[in-house]
This record gives sequence, structure tokens and C-alpha cells, in this order.
Amino acid sequence: MIVKTFMDMDQDSEDEKHQYLPLALHLASEFFLRNPNKDVRLLVACCLADIFRIYAPEAPYTSHDKLKDIFLFITRQLKGLEDTKSPQFNRYFYLLENLAWVKSYNICFELEDCNEIFIQLFRTLFSVINNSHNQKVQMHMLDLMSSITMEGDGVTQELLDSILINLIPAHKNLNKQAFDLSKFLLKRTVQTIEPCIANFFNQVLVLGKSSVSDLSEHVFDLIQELFAIDPHLLLSVMPQLEFKLKSNDGEERLAVVKLLAKLFGSKDSDLATQNRPLWHCFLGRFNDIHVPVRLECVKFASHCLMNHPDLARDLTEFLKVRSHDPEEAIRHDVIVTIITAGKRDLSLVNDQLLGFVRERTLDKRWRVRKEAMMGLAQLYKKYCLHAEAGKDAAEKVNWIKDKLLHIYYQNSIDDKLLVEKIFAQYLVPHNLETQARMKCLYYLYANLDPNAVKALNEMWKCQNLLRSHVRELLDLHKQPPSEANNTAMFGKLMTIAKNLPDPGKAQDFVKKFNQVLGEDEKLRSQLELLISPACSCKQADVCVREIARKLANPKQPTNPFLEMVKFLLERIAPVHIDSEAISALVKLMNKSIEGTTDDEEEGVSPDTAIRSGLELLKVLSFTHPTSFHSAETYESLLQCLRMEDDKVAEAAIQIFRNTGHRIETDLPQIRSTLIPILHQKAKRGTPHQAKQAVHCIHAIFSNKEVQLAQIFEPLSRSLNADVPEQLVTPLVSLGHISMLAPDQFASPMKSVVANFIVKDLLMNDRSIGEKNVKLWSPDEEVSPEVLAKVQAIKLLVRWLLGMKNNQSKSANSTLRLLSAMLVSEGDLTEQKRISKSDMSRLRLAAGSAIMKLAQEPCYHEIITPEQFQLCALVINDECYQVRQIFAQKLHKALVKLQLPLEYMAIFALCAKDPVKERRAHARQCLLKNISIRREYIKQNPMANEKLLSLLPEYVVPYMIHLLTHDPEFTKPQDVDQLRDIKECLWFMLEVLMTKSENSSHAFIRKISESIKQTKDTQSPDDLKTNEKLYTVCDVALIVIQSKSTSCNMDSAKDPVLPTKFFTQPEKEFSNEKNYVSDEMRTLLLTGKPKPAGVLGAVNKPLSAAGRRPYHRTTVSDTGSNMNVNSDSGSLVGNRTREIGSEVSETGVSENDENPVRIISVIPAKTEVVKNKELNSEQVAPSNIVPERGKKRTAAAGTENIQQKPEEKKADEMGTTAPPKPRRGRPPKSESQGSTAKNDDAGKPAGRGKKRAAINQECPAGLEAGNAKVSKQQDLVTKKAASTQRQIDLQR
Repeated sequence: MIVKTFMDMDQDSEDEKHQYLPLALHLASEFFLRNPNKDVRLLVACCLADIFRIYAPEAPYTSHDKLKDIFLFITRQLKGLEDTKSPQFNRYFYLLENLAWVKSYNICFELEDCNEIFIQLFRTLFSVINNSHNQKVQMHMLDLMSSITMEGDGVTQELLDSILINLIPAHKNLNKQAFDLSKFLLKRTVQTIEPCIANFFNQVLVLGKSSVSDLSEHVFDLIQELFAIDPHLLLSVMPQLEFKLKSNDGEERLAVVKLLAKLFGSKDSDLATQNRPLWHCFLGRFNDIHVPVRLECVKFASHCLMNHPDLARDLTEFLKVRSHDPEEAIRHDVIVTIITAGKRDLSLVNDQLLGFVRERTLDKRWRVRKEAMMGLAQLYKKYCLHAEAGKDAAEKVNWIKDKLLHIYYQNSIDDKLLVEKIFAQYLVPHNLETQARMKCLYYLYANLDPNAVKALNEMWKCQNLLRSHVRELLDLHKQPPSEANNTAMFGKLMTIAKNLPDPGKAQDFVKKFNQVLGEDEKLRSQLELLISPACSCKQADVCVREIARKLANPKQPTNPFLEMVKFLLERIAPVHIDSEAISALVKLMNKSIEGTTDDEEEGVSPDTAIRSGLELLKVLSFTHPTSFHSAETYESLLQCLRMEDDKVAEAAIQIFRNTGHRIETDLPQIRSTLIPILHQKAKRGTPHQAKQAVHCIHAIFSNKEVQLAQIFEPLSRSLNADVPEQLVTPLVSLGHISMLAPDQFASPMKSVVANFIVKDLLMNDRSIGEKNVKLWSPDEEVSPEVLAKVQAIKLLVRWLLGMKNNQSKSANSTLRLLSAMLVSEGDLTEQKRISKSDMSRLRLAAGSAIMKLAQEPCYHEIITPEQFQLCALVINDECYQVRQIFAQKLHKALVKLQLPLEYMAIFALCAKDPVKERRAHARQCLLKNISIRREYIKQNPMANEKLLSLLPEYVVPYMIHLLTHDPEFTKPQDVDQLRDIKECLWFMLEVLMTKSENSSHAFIRKISESIKQTKDTQSPDDLKTNEKLYTVCDVALIVIQSKSTSCNMDSAKDPVLPTKFFTQPEKEFSNEKNYVSDEMRTLLLTGKPKPAGVLGAVNKPLSAAGRRPYHRTTVSDTGSNMNVNSDSGSLVGNRTREIGSEVSETGVSENDENPVRIISVIPAKTEVVKNKELNSEQVAPSNIVPERGKKRTAAAGTENIQQKPEEKKADEMGTTAPPKPRRGRPPKSESQGSTAKNDDAGKPAGRGKKRAAINQECPAGLEAGNAKVSKQQDLVTKKAASTQRQIDLQR
């Protein structure tokens, strides 16, 4: 009744208000406020709320204590709102609604301790709200609290805590509705509450007063939530965060970075735009000294790139630095960040960011490399293979396929295995249907760059080789047990283990697998089927699963043994190629030929598709030859043979050669069509086609003797030197025929060689070469006659390689002919009718021919030391291309262990090469060769019997002997010459002495000491030659002792010296003399720095001092025999040593974590040596013409030297005499960083550098990078020479 009365009463009823005043006062008595009945308390609270409404704005209660008790009482009753299913809930809702509408709690502002009431109210409301409340309840609560917050004088810390505590993650998760209520309250009261929030954070963050609130330890969580609610709540807090970012405490910086990462990275945040100073300060933490801070910054970048692409430019530079971070985890996360964003949307990552991932594919840590490679592979599959974002996106990442395949060049087996996995899963997914898979492979191969194609070919080759190893292992299992069988099996297991990750552990697993194979015949048969040529891709998949199932152990969830076997099976299983796949490839190529396919849409022209398709089939014909055996495939190849494209026809012939062993018996129709085409190609095709045609006939036909004779006889009769254009193909065919069938054609070929090849072709110059200034010309510019001569030289070699004996002494004659060609610098007739570039071609052919013959033991024995030295000096040829190609051929033969060890000594001469890239290439070749030989010795126990020809340290005596006979080494006590010798020695020894295994340093020292107790077999009685030999030994000992601390140890084994180069030690002969004085030793050790090869792959700071040019003297006598040991005296006057200085260069190694700056050392100029006395025997008589082969020209650099009048006068007075020049290395040029300019032209030329003729001026132009310098005039006779020399400066 009372409740109803108060509910119906309004504020305008003054009489009623007066009438019910005593009742209102009575209801506030202790009896009602503390009544035990909750229903009574609820009704009283409702009445009190109505009383405050009716008597508003003045309350009928004047006592502050009474008011406090009343509001605390009402607050307690609000707890009843929690249960929405209570019968009394409507009354509780009425109570709340009444209080909110009237703002009754605002009366409490007059009370001193009103804060206690408000805190209790806020806590009550936050505690009772739940998901069963409707929106009205929430709105009334919000109205009630917001009125208190906004209309008071401020919000106390305790009251603020009661609001903020609901934002802490722990509370937020417990009561989501309380969190929402706090969020809406803060949004509504942002203007009022912001100063209070700012004060709280200022106390905690700046002043460090954590005691001001129990929430102090949650400040960063609160900032995050407040920012998400309304950034305006933190207007004054953000500058405080900038202050915290610069804290000295790493953990504190980390906490702030984590917070800001969330603020900047959230989807709708514009904090980076609104607060640029804070954003830039945050970016500075990417370079923080504390690793976890940098790591957190990198992790943030991923969200930022995805949510705020506009900030990518700001992040790029910082991610670039972090991609080179010393910490592996940070570099790894940079990759994850970029790849994650790229997979979301490729437009989020720019080319620069993708470039960082590209760099990390060469990181030194496997985890980083793997993440980068897998990430790029996923991007390629998504945007190129599946074309999920159109052509533009595909074009953006089109480079990935090439880059991933390039990694196959790395030495790490892990890298190779990952590339194979990526190829099978991402580049050409093996789970595609055959047609789709082959289309993918067909166009991938057509779009790859040349290096990627080579890598892919190498990958298939390695997989095929491993298959053959496994096949051989299974063959050994079929043989009866024996000691020899066990030894062979062990060697095969070690070879297989090297092709698996972590070869050390793999050895144990491979042994275990081999044991299982021996015990389980069914498993063995499954493996035999897997590696059989007839195994299809589907069968391979079944076999792999079956073998894995048999080896699996259910009780062992992680089975490293099974994982290793899977690696092996994945490498040997033919998951891409089988007969069906080859047929599909051929059909695709036919469509390209017919023009019925859309090659252009795949980014290639039809011609390119056809050519690359044939190349692909050619490669697969080596690894999967049986898959080609079908009439349909061969018919398509015959169609390719008839095409005009020479490359296509050549590839088709080679495919027939590799796969056609059963054509004669199974496909007679193909045979009858193929034979005339092969004959035609052998007679009138291109040289490459002719070679392949001859080999094809020899490989696939049983009556090959008849077939080859039908080609040989007409070709040998039709040879005509007057028509050189028509000679190349016949010479190629004849050479290969004589090599493949020596028993049948060796004798007929002898007359061809004697009467035509040597007498008519090589010893005659019918045409006059162009007088150009270039040392090298492209293939298409080489004269037909020279091309024919090059093929004639190759024919001689092939003829001898076919015979493999020297009974007729033909090899001796051939070697003398080749040596004469080297002595005459390519102009065998010395009629000066041949151009410089053609001479370079012939020198290269002659040097390569000697090297090719040396690969056959019967010819290696008859190659004299002089001929070997002539061949070696080709690596110092004046023409860059000659040096380059010769070094490549030398390395290729050495790395296959086809050349004797002495030929590895030739690389020591590369220290004199003026081009740093060539020096670095030679160093890499040495590293490769030495590692292969050492590995071969480890893997082959029988190799210990042939250590003299295999052990890399045994190259030292050959190197010492070769340097002794270096034409530039004429004075054993000349410091400049000894420095050159030291450089050459260290060039080889540095690689040899990288590791000291089995006292190798002591062994090298002992070799050098042993040589001093012998004599030079080449000139045993020549005192000067032997003095040079002992001097080189002493220089070698100086280098060894200065670089190694273990070289003075005892060596367990005594070196064996090659008798071809050194005499046996004489008992009465003991050589203890030091041939290098202490002063000279000091000069050698402290003089100019040794030049080092410069390539990014070397991975260390490098420098290269300026180098003098190269020249070489060779002398030919009147007959065919050569004497390269003749004294090379020269006119020596006042010599100046011109020191070129290379401009500093910088480079970065991709494989390093941090960039390495490569700086060239600029050596100081040396003093001019004046008034050097002339020896009488060194002055040539004025009427003597220089001997044949002794050239008097030299290069002066990229700029021709012109003498000043004063210098001419000095020359005429005879005060200076130039050194005798020899053909050889060009000088430093500007292209190599030389700083020598015209202002140095007036200085006397250094050794090997000629000054201009006295009465002539040198032409000033440069053509194609070659400088033409006039031939020097003889200083005694003052007669100008008629010929000019050129220096090749092409790089």
C-alpha cells in the first residue's frame, strides 16, 4: 500500500509531500534499513527511491550520516538485479530505473565521504550485470554511473580503478558484460575522465609510483584497451610512452614495444598518422640493442603490413637492416613477416621486401635459408602456378623459380635436397595429372634462365646417379658374400650416405637400411621396382608408401631412421617422368610445331617452346632413356630432324643417340628413315650435328663400320683447303669417326693428316686476316680458314685419342707442331698474314689440344717438361678470353681426375692475372679440386697406392719446377721477380694450407727441403737453372714458415719427387745454403701486400695490389723442336717500378649475416731505382734482329703512352733501356680500378711496359676494349720495328 502510494505520487503534490514526510523519515529508520527480510528491504528501497524523486531536488533527510546509510542500503539492494528470473526482478529494475532517471546519487556529492558510496555502487553494478540483462538494464546502469562521473568534481583513483579493473584481460574474460559496460561508460565520459586517466599513467609511467593503484602492474594492458575504446582517452599518455621507449631497462622497453606494436598494428588504428613522433621513435626500436625488442618489432611488422599497407615504405628500410641481423631468430622472423603478408595479398609487399627474402636464401644458417626458400616457393605456387591474383602478380614473382633452382649450386646437401623437394611440390607438383604436370614442366623449362636450366639438369643428373648407386648396391646383394663384396658394399653405402642430410648420422641409418635389405627379400624387390627404368610414377608412389609402411614402428612416433629412408626414396623415386610423361611432352611439342597451342599466353614464343622442349627431352634422354621407346615419340623426333632450326635438329639427333639402342630390332621403319638423315647431317650439317650424327650411328647400329665408311670415304676424298667454308663439318666428322673406330680408320686417317691436315691446311695461310686491333672476335667474325684450322687441330687430337698408342711416333710430331704454334703465338707460318684475334683462337686450340692429349696416359708420358711449360703459359695469355676458356677447360678436366696432378700447378700462374675475377675463379677452382681429391682418397682405400698422383700436397714440386722455368723469372736475386714468385707460391699454398691434416704443413715443408737436395732434370748441369730452383724452394719455405706454426713438426712420411722433373738425390751432395738473404727475406715478408682474388663468394675482406703487366718470351729454333730454357736476356736500363693502384671497391656477400665491406689496399709507390749498371751480356748487338717468337711490344694500360720530348732525349742518350718484352698479361687498366692516368705517362715503363717508339706516336683510340700500342724501337739501333702489338683489355 505504501509502495503504491509513493509510486503514484509526483513532485507537484505539495500537500501529500507534507503529509507523508513523517512516513518518509520513519522508513529511513534502522528497523527498516537492517530488516532481515530481503523483500521488506526491497520495498523500503523502492519507497526511498520514490521519496528522493518526490522531494527532489531537496532530500527530506538532513543528516549526512543518515544519507550515507540510506544510499549504501539502496546500493546493497541493487545486487538483486543479478537474478533476472527472480519474481522480484521487476521491482529491482524499478529501483534502478528510478535512481537513474532522477539521478538520486548526485545528492551524495554534498557528503564528505561520498566516494565510498560511489565505489560501492560501481562495484555492485559491474558485479551484477550479466548476459541475461536486456539493453534497458545496461542503459540505466550507464546513465546512473555516467551522471556520477560527469557531474562530480573529478574521479578519484579508487573509483577509476573500479572502472578500469574490468578492462584487464583476466577480468574481461570472466565478465564480458562488465567490460562492455566499462567501455560504454568511458566512451560517454571521455572528456571528463581523460585527465584522471592521464594523471594515473603519469604517476605510474613517469614518476614510477606504482603504489598509487593496484592496477599499476597492468598499465600496458590498460593502455591497449583504452586505445581500442577511444584513442582520445590517451591524448596525454602517448608522449609518456615515447619517454618509456627510451628507458635504460631492456625489459621495460620490451613491454612498451609490445604495447605499441598492438596499437600501431590494429586494423582501424591511425596512430602512426596522428602521432608521427611516437611512430618514428617506435621504428627506432628496430635497431634496439636488446634482442627481444628487435624480435618483437619484426613480429609487429607482419600485422602492420597487412593492416596498414601505407606504412610499408616506413618499414622497408628497417626490415632491410634486420634481415642482416646477427641473431638468427630475427632474420628468420623477417622472412616470416614478409611471406605471411605476401601470402595474404601480394600487393602488401613491395619488390624490395621480396628482395630481402631472396638474399636470405643464401644465409649461413640453415633454418633461415629453409624458411626463405619455402616461403618463396609458396608465393610462386600461389601466384604463378595457380594465378590467384592475375598476370601482374605472376610477373612480380616470376623470378622466384630461377632463384630457387640457382640454390642447387650451393655445396650444402641440405640446400640441394630442399630444392628437389620444392621442385616436386611447388614448381612442378608431382600430384598433378600427367598432362597437367608435363604442361607445367614444359613451360617452366622454356621460361627458366640458362643458369636455372643448368641447375635443373644437374638435379636430374644427381638423382639419376643416386639411383645407379642404389642399383649397384642391390646388385651386390645378389652376389655371394665375400671380403671384396663387403668392401665394395661399404664403399657404396658411404657414397649413398653423402647424398643424404647429415652424412655422419646418415651412415648409421644407411647401414641399418642395408641390413634390412639383406634380410627382407620382399623389401628388396620393392626397391628394385622403384629404381627400374620401367617404373611408372604411380608405381613409384605405391612402392615408396609400401617401403615406408614396412619400416614404420607404431611405438615410435618420431623415427629418424624412417625419415632418412624417406629422404633416400624421395630422391630416387621417378615422381615426374615415365613413358606416359614423355609421350605427353612430345605431344605438347608437336602442338607447338603445328601452332595449335597458346605458347604466347605462357610467356614464350613457339620457336622458343620447340627449342626448349627438345632440350628438355634431350636431358631426360640421359636419365630416362627407356621411356622414349615408342614409334610415336621417334616419329615426332624425325619431324624435328627435318626442321630448319639447327639447334632443334642437333638435340633430336642426340636424343636418338641416347635412347635408340633398340630401334634397329624393334622399329625397322624408323631405322630406314633415320639412316639417310644421319648421313646427310654428318656430311653437310652443322659441326655439332655432324658430331652427334657420327656418335648416333656408332651407338645404335650394328653395322656401324659400314655406315661410318660410307661417310668417311667421300669426305676424305673431297677435302679442299681452298674452300675453307666447306671444311669444318667434314673435319669434325672425320675426327670423331677416327676416334670412335680407330682400328678401321686410323691408317687411312694418317695419310689425310700428313698430306692434307698438316701440309696443306695448318702450314699454309691462304687468306690474309683483317688487321684489326682486337685480340678476340665473336665466333661469327672468325675467318673460315681459322675455324678449319681449329677443327684440324681437334681432328689430330681425336685421331690420337682413338689410337691410344704412340707406335708410329705421330704423337711426338703432333706435340712438336702444337708447341711450335704456341711459340709462334698462333702464327705457325710466321708470314704475318693472320689477324691477332685469329692467332688467339689458334693459341687456345693448341694449348687445349696438349691438355687433352695429357689426359691419355700413353701421351702424357711423352709430353716434355718444355711442352708442359708452354701449355701452362697459355693461362697467362695476353687475351682475356684465351685465359678464361683455357682455365675453364683445365678445371673441368682436373675436377674429373682426368688430368695428371702436375696440371693443377698451372693455377699458381693465375696469381699474375691482372683481372681479379680471374684470380678469384682460379682460387675457387683450386678449392674445388683439392677438396675432391682429398674426398676421393678418403672414400677409396685403394687410392693410397696412388698418392703421388692424387694427394693435393704433391702439386708443390710441380709448382716449384714450373715457377723455376717461368720466363719472367730470370734473376734469382731480383726482389720484384721474387715477389712475383712468392705471390704465385702463396696463391697455391694458401688453399693447400687452409687445414693442417696429418701434418700436411710439415709435409709441404719437407717437400721443399727435399727438392733442394736434387737437381733440375730439365737442365741438371745448368748452374743458373738450379740456382733458380733452389731460390724458389727457399721462397716457398719462407712463405710456409711465415704462415704456419705447425710446419716445423716432424712429418711421418717422406715425400717422393717426380723423376721427370727432379734428379735422384746424390749421396755426396748436400745443399744447406740459403739462397734468399735475410734482407731479401724481410723485403718479401714486409713488402707490397699479396694480391687476393676478389669475389663475393670468398666471404672475407679482400684487397688486390696493383700489378705489372705480363709478358712471356718463347723461342723456336730452326727445326720443329722448341727450347724454352734458353736465356731470355733483355736490355735493362734505369728501371722504374710502376705501381698501379686499384680504386677501392665495396661488395656485400649474400651469405653473410652482416654485409662485408671489401676494400682494395692502395699500395705506396716505390722509389725509382736509378743508375742500374748494364751488363755487357745483356746488351744486344745493334745488327741482330730479334729472334722469331720474341716480341718487343707491351701495353701501357687503357691509355696509350706518349713520350715527352725530354724523355725522347734521355732515351737517345742511352740513359735508359727498356726490358725485353714478351707476350702475356696485359697491364692494369681503368676498368680494373687503376688510377694511373696520363700524368704518369712520362715515367719510365715498368717491367713488361713498353714506352712508345722514339719517332712514332701511338694511336690514342680504343676499340672494343683493346688498346693498340706501337711496337717499341730497338734502343741501340734506333730502328723502328714494323709490327704492332695489341693488348686485350676486354673484361
